[in-house]
Amino acid sequence: MLCLSDIIRDDDPSVQRLLRAVDNAPSLTALILAAWQAARVLAVHMVEAVLAERAHGPTAWPACAACGIPLQSKGFAARQVTSVLGPIQWRRRVGRCPRGCTIPQVVPLDAALGVAPHQRSSAELQHLGCALAVFVPFATAATLLGWACGVTVSPRVVWAWVQAAGQRAMAQLHAQLQAVAAGDLPTAEPLAAEVAALPLALEADGVMVPLRPAGGDPRGKTAWREVKVGVLARLGRHRTRAGQVVTRLSHRRVVAVLGGIEALQQRLELAALRQGLQDVPQVVWLSDGARGLWRLFEESFQTSATGILDFYHVAQYLWKAAAAWLDGRTTQARQWFSGARHRLRHGQADAVLADLADALAGEGLPETARATLTTVYAYLARHRDHINYEAYKALGLPLGSGMVESACKWLIQQRFKGVGMRWSEEGFNHLLHLRLAWVNGAFEALFQIQAPASPN
Repeated sequence: MLCLSDIIRDDDPSVQRLLRAVDNAPSLTALILAAWQAARVLAVHMVEAVLAERAHGPTAWPACAACGIPLQSKGFAARQVTSVLGPIQWRRRVGRCPRGCTIPQVVPLDAALGVAPHQRSSAELQHLGCALAVFVPFATAATLLGWACGVTVSPRVVWAWVQAAGQRAMAQLHAQLQAVAAGDLPTAEPLAAEVAALPLALEADGVMVPLRPAGGDPRGKTAWREVKVGVLARLGRHRTRAGQVVTRLSHRRVVAVLGGIEALQQRLELAALRQGLQDVPQVVWLSDGARGLWRLFEESFQTSATGILDFYHVAQYLWKAAAAWLDGRTTQARQWFSGARHRLRHGQADAVLADLADALAGEGLPETARATLTTVYAYLARHRDHINYEAYKALGLPLGSGMVESACKWLIQQRFKGVGMRWSEEGFNHLLHLRLAWVNGAFEALFQIQAPASPN
């Protein structure tokens, strides 16, 4: 076992120079930075010393993949990998077939260390770079990585790491969706008993993103595509210091797809099954009036969930009716809208529908106003079973789909709709799945990261 005295040598001028910089640091900030630089250099020496020790240990050579004869050592070869500590260099034995079979050289130590052939950066460096890229542009992530680790990484390299990790995330999701399609139920996420007893809310919405018209080619007119987003969360209750009881979300999970409603449906069904949908005491579905989303609800969740039409979205429709019928500039329009909104909120949806029916039956209604009122009436009538807001509120259920609207903003808009940003479909999907992995607590599983066990 290496000791610190094995690393700090009196005859190593570079190490002594770093230690003197720590001693002579004039301020706390300078002291911390000097100590950090010294610690990083000492850590590199420690890692390289351990690798050298392991490289000279006994080696178990596998058989040749072509002829079956055990491989033989052809001597030591150098290897370098860039890490969060800086460049790590070591020499290790490489093996070849004694019969000269045309196979790649075999390096047992690299395989034991989890280092792939031609790998130039370590997993923890890629992990950190991808974590930064989840939140900030690639160039910013590369700069921050250099500040933290003292390594020079280009934005293109960070981009390549994101593509590779995103591909792994997409492959994992694809395998899970295939298993569900084949009839295999996914393993439910472990939940504390108090969380499992809470109602489960599902919400869905869409948000537009700017894509390049021809893949990776930045030229041409921006192609706007919709990303469909779904959110699942347990609905807890929390009393504030002022005594107000508010909804508190727990165990939130997010799904998103740059694709059709069927793709969103598959992902929501998978996430709901992992939330233990079949055992949840109460399930609620919230969304605006998009027909595709309600068709999804009817096909996948109607038998187990209460459907709620976003109250604030309905209020917008009521204002359209008031503005078309009574002229939005008049006090009469504002009064009718205020009263209709209040009645709808307090269980009098039929009275609001009756008002609209009376307006449509009246004479002298302009055709444009009639068309608007007909649309609003049909909209409310179609969702008559989803607008019992007084009953929903009495059950402690939310009335609006703010949870998914918020997710559209922080999941999509904050990262993908910056000034001048346009994405290829492939690049967008890879980063999207990394952001989803981060939000859903699955980010670490995409990298070969294993923290050391805590000492007893």
